[in-house]
Amino acid sequence: MENIFKTGTLNTIDKKIAGWMEQYGYSILRISIAIIFIWFGLLKPLGLSPAESLVRGTVYWLDPDFFVPFLGWWEVAIGVTLLFRPLIRIAILLLFLQIPGTFLPLILLPDVTFVHVPYALTVEGQYIIKNLVIIGAALVLGGTVRKGEGK
Repeated sequence: MENIFKTGTLNTIDKKIAGWMEQYGYSILRISIAIIFIWFGLLKPLGLSPAESLVRGTVYWLDPDFFVPFLGWWEVAIGVTLLFRPLIRIAILLLFLQIPGTFLPLILLPDVTFVHVPYALTVEGQYIIKNLVIIGAALVLGGTVRKGEGK
C-alpha cells in the first residue's frame, strides 16, 4: 500500500493533502480546542452545564455556588488565550492546572463514572476520559510555541 503513494497521481494528491494539513492543522486544532473550552466554560456560570452536578459532587469541600462559575470562567480563559498565538503558553499553564481536577470524579465518584470499575465507563466517565485527547493536543500545541523564534 505504501508504494502507491510514492509516484504518480496519488503521490501528487497525497502531497497536496498532507501539505494542507501541515499548513492549517495546528491552527484548526488550537481554535477547535479554544471553542470547546469557551463553549463548555460559558455553560457553567450560566447554570446550563450538564457537568454541573458532577463538579458539585466532586469538589464538595468548596462552595459550589462559587466554584462552578469560577471553573467556568477559568475554562473560558483557557479558550480565549488559545485563540491568540502569543498567549498559548498561558493557555497551556491554565489548562495543566485545571486538567488534573477533571479526573477526580474517577476516584471520588466511581459509582457515577463507571458501570464496572475500572474498565466500563458511564457517559460521564467517557466525558472525563476524552480529556486525554485534550492533554495530547495541548502537548502538540505547546511544541509550537517556539516556532519562528531564533534557536
